Amino acid sequence: MPAVAFDVISPGARTSFQDTGRPGHAATGIGCSGAADRTSYRLANRLVGNPEDAVVLEVVLGGLVLRARRTVRIALAGAVRPVHADDLALGFNVPLTLHEGTTLRVGYGTSQVYSYVAVAGGFVAARVLGSSSTDLLSGIGPPALAAGDPLVADATPQLRGARVVDVAPVAPPSDPVELTVLPGPRADWFVPDALDTLCRERYLVTASSSRVALRLDGARIGRVRTDELPSEALVPGAIQIPPDGRPIVFGVDHPITGGYPVLAVVASADLDAAAQAHPGATVRFMRAVARSSARRGPA
Repeated sequence: MPAVAFDVISPGARTSFQDTGRPGHAATGIGCSGAADRTSYRLANRLVGNPEDAVVLEVVLGGLVLRARRTVRIALAGAVRPVHADDLALGFNVPLTLHEGTTLRVGYGTSQVYSYVAVAGGFVAARVLGSSSTDLLSGIGPPALAAGDPLVADATPQLRGARVVDVAPVAPPSDPVELTVLPGPRADWFVPDALDTLCRERYLVTASSSRVALRLDGARIGRVRTDELPSEALVPGAIQIPPDGRPIVFGVDHPITGGYPVLAVVASADLDAAAQAHPGATVRFMRAVARSSARRGPA
């Protein structure tokens, strides 16, 4: 039975509800959206015994403060930040119990962007086209959290059996952030060494990045065509090159179509790492074949 689990004291920089998104609506102009870092999202749910598609809170950069209205089991995953239950320091990637009246504080940090808070039973939020995800670009889905909001979760699972895990081992983020890329569909719009340049140089993530896209600064990618490209379909990880030559890597809230040519596409296995690249982080692109060969090691 749903019941209030928390009161929002402060939503921080931005905190929203997220789940697996709303796939299958691209033909009507609606993107999938969903958690930016799918691996961390699923892990947080598993740690509290939820189905992997349960609704969680996605915390951008930090600053979230909640007060528990009842005893709840939670887990945090994703970008690691200082977290406290009242004055007690808590860890990430481990199931935790908060008692009624406890204040949960998620601090700020710069190592990555998105942290996830899962509660046993899952959060209950308005659903649009089968999903409670908030789409930053279209505005579809429940609004971002605001101070004073009550957060509802299913109370029944709190009484179920014992924990099945103590802590989940998670590797720290790489520095620089390494993203595998495959050639895109518009190589003929660029100078012959465009993909080589993309994979040779290192790029900085700018402060204008968001769930919609990573905007990068670094070596410019040259184009041989400057005319307009009719809008065509985009996918998460598409690397579009606008006229200024600076790459844009699209994320989970990407537009369905775009009018700039796509030089390359980030491999799906690296989309979570791309999402977690924070402003000021260094990004290195690697060709898929070259990266596979490098991992094989000596014969």
